[in-house]
Parts: sequence; C-alpha cells; structure tokens
Amino acid sequence: MNYLAHVYLARPDHEAMLGALLGDFVFGTAALADWSPVVRREILVHRRVDRYTDDHPQVARARSLFGEGRRRYAGIALDVYYDHCLARDWDRWSELALDDFTAPFYRYLLSRLDELPGRLHAIAPRIAAHDWLGSYRDRANVDLAVTRIATRLSRNGERLVDCLDDLRTHEAAIAGGFEAFFPQLVGHVQALRREGPLAGG
Repeated sequence: MNYLAHVYLARPDHEAMLGALLGDFVFGTAALADWSPVVRREILVHRRVDRYTDDHPQVARARSLFGEGRRRYAGIALDVYYDHCLARDWDRWSELALDDFTAPFYRYLLSRLDELPGRLHAIAPRIAAHDWLGSYRDRANVDLAVTRIATRLSRNGERLVDCLDDLRTHEAAIAGGFEAFFPQLVGHVQALRREGPLAGG
C-alpha cells in the first residue's frame, strides 16, 4: 500500500500515523530503536500490511493483468492506484473529511521534521505543501506519482511508466479487486491490534 492507505490504517493518533508513514523510510530491526514504542509498533504494522497486500489473491490477480515484462513493477503502480481508490471514495471509509484528516497530520509531520530520516526529511515539506495524500483523489495524479517514482529507479524506470497503460486497460477490474480486498485488509489490521507485541524487523 502507499502513503495514504498506511496513514489511514494507523491508530487515529498523529504519532501512530507518523509511524505508519515511516514504514516506507525506516528499514531493518536496529533502526527501530531510534523511535518511541508507538512509532515502532506502527512501523511493524506497516510491514505486516505490505506482506498481507503482496500475498492477497485479489492483488495477485491484479498483478497478473499487467504485461509479463512489466509485472515486476506492477505492485508499485497498484499501490499508488489503491490510494486513488481510497481517496476517491473516502467518505465510505471515514467519517472525517479527507482534508480534515490530512491537514492536522501535515502539521504534526512538519513539527517532527528535524527527527525524520533523510529522504522523508527532504520530501515532507512537499508532501504537506502539495497535499500528496489528498491529491490521490484526482486520477491524473496517479500517473504523475508513478512517473515520479520511475525517475528514482536505478534502471528500467520506463517499464514502470508502461504499467500505466495496463492500469488504464484493466482499470475496472483492478478497482473491483480493491473493493473486495480493502475491507479484508482493514479487518487484518484490526486483528493485529488485538494481538500482543508484534515481532519482526
């Protein structure tokens, strides 16, 4: 899943939401020691969410719709597109308006700017200034985000960009898969929260 989904799935607390976002920027086990227990747990939940997503039959089915040479990169495109599905139908998933959800989180994120690891420290002001989380409501921003990610790949970035053609061709099926998958993911996260301490790195 991408940034919006991870922050949405976090406990409704800004420190926890920060931890959910940090899951894309904090790696390994040793680095967890730098963060509070609340943040550490959400980083671990983030990793569980990613594993559950990667292994889910609906997501596997969606990946299979991409051309064989592009399937390796399909997960990135799907993560971004799933954020679009979540943002587009936000009112189905939250009683809080999307802007009312993101704006306080952006303020909190910037208040912790000096603590953020390198890449997140660099992009956090842009995340807030350009409303990256809310911007996924606009379908055109899926293409922009995927293209931006492609420029950061060390090689074969064009294959990720080519995934956008497959995404457009199979968009109805992929959106339908999200409708089936996302409630199950929400239930999975709720079950994780009923567990004791999470192991993992």
